[in-house]
Amino acid sequence: MTTQGKVYQNILQKIKAIIYNDGLQTGDKLPSERELSDRLNAGRSSIREALRSMEMLGLIETRRGEGTFIANARDHRLVEVIASFILKDTKSKEDLLETRKLIEKDILRVACERISDEYIDRLRTMMEHKDNSSDRDIFSTEFDTAFFRVIVSSTHNHLLMRLWGELADYHQTIWHQLTFRPTHYYEAMIHALVSRNQEAAINLLDKYEMKKTEE
Repeated sequence: MTTQGKVYQNILQKIKAIIYNDGLQTGDKLPSERELSDRLNAGRSSIREALRSMEMLGLIETRRGEGTFIANARDHRLVEVIASFILKDTKSKEDLLETRKLIEKDILRVACERISDEYIDRLRTMMEHKDNSSDRDIFSTEFDTAFFRVIVSSTHNHLLMRLWGELADYHQTIWHQLTFRPTHYYEAMIHALVSRNQEAAINLLDKYEMKKTEE
């Protein structure tokens, strides 16, 4: 881990300690950026970045003009893994992408067993009404995410849906990506789901892997 990463993780751990030591619960107000900066002897920009990461994970919420509040006291243990998902180093981002891909393969296995005609119709409708202003053969990242979200929903496994949703959101937030998946990828995926062919669906995911760029 880089020096910057170690400092960043240290700040997160100290904020976690403040939450526990101050006895803060859901709905309680977190100390201001200035107070946290003084108490942790850290720069305001570092504090702000740590708070932004915590907010993205749903641990805290910012209310304009009021301050920052604890959103879910039960999940403070997640602060310990924030660095693994948020730290801006290549390895963390690669780990996140790999984990997302592993979960997506399991989602396809389950979807092939459970998907109903209703969800197949949704996917086909999305293909019929795709944005005509976009390139004819290339679909946007937004479309790709929405398309797979329907597949995830077809599993009716709420925990799986939550896990995938969080990973997809984190991934889009910290690693800006471009999706280069042609029309026939989506058509072939629908066909694999209709025929309940797990191997074909997973092979499509591997073959048309998401391309990515970093800003």
